[in-house]
Amino acid sequence: MSTFSIFLVLITIVCFLLIVVIMVQNPKGGGLSSTIGGAQMLGGVQKTTDFLDKSTWTLATILIALILLSSLSFTGTLSDTDSKIIENTGSTTPVAPVQNTPAATNPAK
Repeated sequence: MSTFSIFLVLITIVCFLLIVVIMVQNPKGGGLSSTIGGAQMLGGVQKTTDFLDKSTWTLATILIALILLSSLSFTGTLSDTDSKIIENTGSTTPVAPVQNTPAATNPAK
């Protein structure tokens, strides 16, 4: 498994988690905290919104870091040297151009 594939899987997982955390939140304060019940359940409403806010920023930071690290896997020190695409482009032979010769035309009588 190449380095880029590992980054791609990690980025996909973080994106899914970020979508879930954002969808749980409600901008009016009635997201997850209102469906759980009272204010005293699971540490109260404020602690739930603080947790969701911190997890959103943490996942966003991790996502940006993974994207930047995955770009290094193309050109930097993490680059994959046994890429089949790079090998195929270097070993192709140039094709001779086709000569366009005009077809013989018979003059109209």
